[in-house]
Amino acid sequence: MKSMDVGSRIPRLRQAFDGAGCEALLVTRLVNIRYLTGFTGSAALLLVRPDELVFVTDGRYRDQSALELSQAGVGARIRIGLTAGSQKEFLQEETAGVARLGLEAAAVTWAQQRKFDGEWFPDAELVATEGLVEELRKVKDAGEVERMAAAATIADEALARVRHRLAESPTEQQFALELDFEMRRGGASAPSFDTIVASGPNGAKPHHRPSSRRIEAGELVVVDFGAIVDGYCSDMTRTLCVGEPSATARRMVDVVADSQQAGVDAVRAGAEGKAIDEVCRAVITEAGWAEAFLHSTGHGVGLEIHEDPRVASTSTDTLVAGHVVTVEPGVYLPEHGGVRIEDTVVVTDEGCTVLTNATKELAVL
Repeated sequence: MKSMDVGSRIPRLRQAFDGAGCEALLVTRLVNIRYLTGFTGSAALLLVRPDELVFVTDGRYRDQSALELSQAGVGARIRIGLTAGSQKEFLQEETAGVARLGLEAAAVTWAQQRKFDGEWFPDAELVATEGLVEELRKVKDAGEVERMAAAATIADEALARVRHRLAESPTEQQFALELDFEMRRGGASAPSFDTIVASGPNGAKPHHRPSSRRIEAGELVVVDFGAIVDGYCSDMTRTLCVGEPSATARRMVDVVADSQQAGVDAVRAGAEGKAIDEVCRAVITEAGWAEAFLHSTGHGVGLEIHEDPRVASTSTDTLVAGHVVTVEPGVYLPEHGGVRIEDTVVVTDEGCTVLTNATKELAVL
């Protein structure tokens, strides 16, 4: 698998400091620390100074942090603190002379901010920064895309191995469990999120949790799932039916399929997220189901299952090559169930590359 260009991320992050009004940045979000250093543990703080990187963790990760940062090509001074008090002392020493210290506004709680301001960094002006690391994470390099493609392939193949089980009247919970098992057996470290299996009337709830309800013939079944490979997520939804659906259900599937394809066709570098949402919504509106499309058209995917950029009516994002987004319109009618079809795609200058290639064939016989 291609290596990721982790080593270039810290220099690019530093370039944003002036615009954010800070001299250094304390990174506290673990997903951002992973992106910047390759560290996969559950406890760390990362101080990004103009001339040096200081990585602070506890004794559990002494060896792991050194190994993972080295493998990622990240040079940092690693400080091991067994207590919060010792970590505070380390960081007070390392921030001496820093007049304006940036914090990740979306990741720091009110209690943490008060503690940082009053106890940890009393001599520095704390600056609330927004999205400095997340902005870098939007554009994926070739190594990141390859991991997401591998995750998507695992999910594709897992569904192919279990979709026949729908004809055997399993419960939603049983089918979700079997799908999760097949993804893990195929090489995923975990599902990207709690797998959704929503049959019959439950399909009208976009984020239904699998229940003990048995899946019966003639019902629409919404299956929304994904896999994780080396931290990177895939995301896909397929709507299936055991045997033949009703005429209304078939029309719902056809309309959503047309909407979804129109959205995929509209994805390319330079396209606005809002415009892609409008393309998908126009197809469903023309069919008379505007009010039954209950959510936005898509979202970014990467180290998190939901991240920027957004594909929504309220989006201000413009897509660029290397963005990875979903296209997932849906129609939800309580009396008939729900339909959602979703692909994860990589934005290119010419259009997009679809990563999720499981069949969209409706019937399970």
